[in-house]
Amino acid sequence: MHFELLDILLVLIGLFAGIFGTLIGAGGGFILMPILIFIWPDKNREIITSVSLAVVFVNAFSGTTAYMKMKRVDIKSGLIFSAATIPGALIGAHTTQFVPKHVFDLIFGSLMVLVSVFLFIRSTRLVDKIIRNDKGVYRHIIESDGTEHKFNFQVGTGIVASLFIGYISSFFGIGGGIIHVPVLVGLLNFPVHIATATSHFTLAVSALTGTIEHIMEGTLDTMVWQTVFISIGVFIGAKIGARLSKKVHDSFIIRGAAIAIAIVGVRILIINFIKI
Repeated sequence: MHFELLDILLVLIGLFAGIFGTLIGAGGGFILMPILIFIWPDKNREIITSVSLAVVFVNAFSGTTAYMKMKRVDIKSGLIFSAATIPGALIGAHTTQFVPKHVFDLIFGSLMVLVSVFLFIRSTRLVDKIIRNDKGVYRHIIESDGTEHKFNFQVGTGIVASLFIGYISSFFGIGGGIIHVPVLVGLLNFPVHIATATSHFTLAVSALTGTIEHIMEGTLDTMVWQTVFISIGVFIGAKIGARLSKKVHDSFIIRGAAIAIAIVGVRILIINFIKI
């Protein structure tokens, strides 16, 4: 009976992570990691990371299929960014043991908190910002409801950012969407709803790459069923989150991403200081 209740709890956790993660294009890993650590405090961190990353893939895949029906995914850009995330994800899966974790966590956690503050303050201006120029690649996207988007962006900047995001996604198991969406909106001039959808597409590839790496190493072997139950909730939640995105204002999405980044950053810093 205990295990049945836990299974239901895992599905509900996945449902919540799927809804909010898809809504802001973050994959939900930033919600899952602290919860999974709380439920299984004695589990090896690498195992928890592999579970989270596998669930992030399910979330991203489910959300991406929903966003594609809405015609919000910039497929051309998504393929380019996805290709860039693959080497980053592979490197992230192998460098954990070589990087002094406390140093990396302190720097990364602090950076995320600062970025979240900046995004929250500038959320309205980021949404309203429209840049008209001939630099970079031009995109013209028409959603299924007729909403039209025209924008330009620098491909090189997107590739470099995606490489880094692929590494972060695999290294922490949180999904890189919490960074990717602000980068797409703030640096590459993507409309917010196109950014969240394209980020999900990219995240699906990055998370799948890292998950395959973990499967080959046997990291997921001891928690297959737990991963399945969370994934069931996430798959359903991602569909709900994609539908809700039609009714949510752009500024809320950016602020939601800012809050998500702050949560992850603070969590990383707290864990570090506790160990110190």
